[in-house]
Amino acid sequence: MTVLTEAAPQPSLHARRGYVVWGVAVLAYLVAVFHRSSLGVAGIEASDRLGITAAVLSLLSLVQLAVYAAMQVPVGLLLDRFGSRRLIVTGGLLMAVGQLALASTDSLAAAIAARAVLGCGDALTFISVLRLVAVWLPPRRNPVFVQLTGQVGALGAVLASYPLVAALHGPGWTAAFGTAAAVGGLVALVAALVVHDSPAGRAPRRTEPDGAAVRRQLAASWREPGTRLGFWTHLVTQFSATVFTLLWGYPFLVIAEDRSPGTAAGLLTLLTLTSVVVGPLMGALIGRHPFHRSLVVLAVVGATAAAWALVLAWPGQAPIPLLVLLVLVLGVNGPGAMIGFDYARTFNPMTRMGSATGIVNVGGFFSALCVIVAVGVVVSALSPSGGYGASALRWGLTVQYVVWVVGAVQVVRLRRLARRSLAASDPDAYAALRRGEVRPVGV
Repeated sequence: MTVLTEAAPQPSLHARRGYVVWGVAVLAYLVAVFHRSSLGVAGIEASDRLGITAAVLSLLSLVQLAVYAAMQVPVGLLLDRFGSRRLIVTGGLLMAVGQLALASTDSLAAAIAARAVLGCGDALTFISVLRLVAVWLPPRRNPVFVQLTGQVGALGAVLASYPLVAALHGPGWTAAFGTAAAVGGLVALVAALVVHDSPAGRAPRRTEPDGAAVRRQLAASWREPGTRLGFWTHLVTQFSATVFTLLWGYPFLVIAEDRSPGTAAGLLTLLTLTSVVVGPLMGALIGRHPFHRSLVVLAVVGATAAAWALVLAWPGQAPIPLLVLLVLVLGVNGPGAMIGFDYARTFNPMTRMGSATGIVNVGGFFSALCVIVAVGVVVSALSPSGGYGASALRWGLTVQYVVWVVGAVQVVRLRRLARRSLAASDPDAYAALRRGEVRPVGV
């Protein structure tokens, strides 16, 4: 087993500057989430402007998400090669270009291309910020700041829901997305000036660019049991909330549960706010009890599956308190998925942290894509007349249980493998981890 062996920067010397670097980087990620969510709140306007149906509109979101997921491993390799600063700046500029293209087009093909470019830029940002957390901030505080990164970034979706909607209803489509592009470009410029890859301006160690080295890098990252444990952790915890917020939650609440659009929007907002509150608490818990991270993961999976079972099995319309319980539990999914990145950080040397983090980040988006498509297939099969039937939506969402069962089994299996490997290779580190000491290794 390979563990993190490079010394972290001394907090006493670099902490203040590190927090500034992290603050600007997380602002770049917040803007990335704003860009990512912008089309979702402009759905009606997009349908009118592009002359498309709701089904075709969902294709734009799926294209963006598919590009994001497909880019994670290549981006991880680029991160190991070029460092965080270049990727964050490049990602910000790509997203600005994508928004500018969307602002000026009324063509479906051009809109798809614009969202693909935006998805590519979005993919460059998140794991680049996580690398800065590992390099700049004290190791014991890494889990908290990883959670804060994800949850502060999630506020970008809230910003998209209000200022962008106001702009769409005021100056209009071109001005709204043009302004979004300008904001993105400005934040990219600030990141170029403030963000540095490591303290004292030291460049990250560069990996070799040849194909054989890339294959070795990926193979070494994947062979590490901690990386695979992180991958399956992310896969099994994140997808349900992503599926709910990205596509199927709103029609489920409005059609299957017969709730008003305002109530559905309020529940979706509650989900996001829950993640923001729970994230730092989850990070503090993981930082204090690193040996039991996998138990937290399994608890999140079990609670999510149980909450969905209560809602889907409820005869007729589920009561509001039960729907609130569901979205509160789904709000814990994102913070639970962040635990996967903690495995990548603590089980891999800094020279391949990017590739390991990219592998982990594929998990939740891959499973979300599969479930989104699978739910659509089931709903279509059970709704021969077209549209969404309440019963069809309920049956469609039961496909989630396949992922939960497979994912939970993999987490348990890889937890045992990682612990056994660590105990054999470094008994002292394993004993320290059982005592709850913060070390750059462990499950």
